[in-house]
Amino acid sequence: MNTIYAVEDHLLADEYIDVVRKSGLNRPIGDRLRIERMLKHANLVVTARQDGRLVGFARSLTDFCFCCYLSDLAVDPACQGQGIGKRLIEETKKAAGGDQTTTLLLSAPTAMTFYQGIKMPHLDNCFAYRRSN
Repeated sequence: MNTIYAVEDHLLADEYIDVVRKSGLNRPIGDRLRIERMLKHANLVVTARQDGRLVGFARSLTDFCFCCYLSDLAVDPACQGQGIGKRLIEETKKAAGGDQTTTLLLSAPTAMTFYQGIKMPHLDNCFAYRRSN
């Protein structure tokens, strides 16, 4: 199946929620207003579509020249294994400034093997304050 990748200025909450629900990504999809705020304030969203239907996305915050936090990466399970997740990361890196920009993400425990499998560098010098909910 032909997959089209694009940077989109506005991702609809319903599309986001649908892919998140299917993928199992832990996001507050029961709080639509919060999802809408998350999408509104993300300044880089790369999508993967098949026949116009959203099958994956990468949602990031970036300055486009030095740093990029890839907050959400999700692919519909029916489309996993097609290289979509890896390509979404590559397209995010390119759009965020290429090799001049550090792109980082926090992995869900269940996704660690995916990032290891695509040979994404693993850091041991990251610190975080976790959200309360």
